[in-house]
Amino acid sequence: MTYENTTTSRPLPRPAPPSPALPSSAGHALLVHAHPRPDSLTAQLAHRAYARLTADGFTVDVLDLHAEGFDPRMTPADEPDWADPDKEYSPEVRAHMRRVAAADTIVVVFPLWWFGPPAILKGWIDRVWNHGFAYGSARPRLRDKRMLWISLVSYTRDQFAGLDWEGPVTRTLRAGISNFCGIDDAAVHLVYDSLDAGEAAFTSAESGLEAFLAKAE
Repeated sequence: MTYENTTTSRPLPRPAPPSPALPSSAGHALLVHAHPRPDSLTAQLAHRAYARLTADGFTVDVLDLHAEGFDPRMTPADEPDWADPDKEYSPEVRAHMRRVAAADTIVVVFPLWWFGPPAILKGWIDRVWNHGFAYGSARPRLRDKRMLWISLVSYTRDQFAGLDWEGPVTRTLRAGISNFCGIDDAAVHLVYDSLDAGEAAFTSAESGLEAFLAKAE
């Protein structure tokens, strides 16, 4: 289990996704935030990511899973049907699918809990990145997208490497989710020592986002 320190923050903006007919020169980004407290370090890093993306000319759809009340529980309506890739999922899930489909770039900011994504983020992947949409279709819908996972880890880099968790966590996110769903241009950036990093956490997250964005130029 990993935790993080608390900083003063305000709720993230929640603009509606712009019309696909009016793209910006940089593109359209979906910024996903998965922490229950708006005063968390995770929220602060999401704010910084939002500021950087908009400064670079992206239009940004902010998906704050907790603030929007996303239900991570799988239901029969959203359980994949392996025999039917055209299954029509629930209205809530179809709305989220449209937001994913509209984005050129996806950035996910979250704390690492029990060496994996929080339940609300895992449930979002389970329900939304579903069969026939993110995978299992003759029409690969996510192939041309780019994706960056920014995860906060309470361990120092040396501690995390010593526990041999860096590889499994990175592979799960990049290969097990992004690559599996056709997103080849995917990266994982881990922000270490989240309990005590202070300003270094912002520097780390911003450098990860900078490297990711520069790669596309």
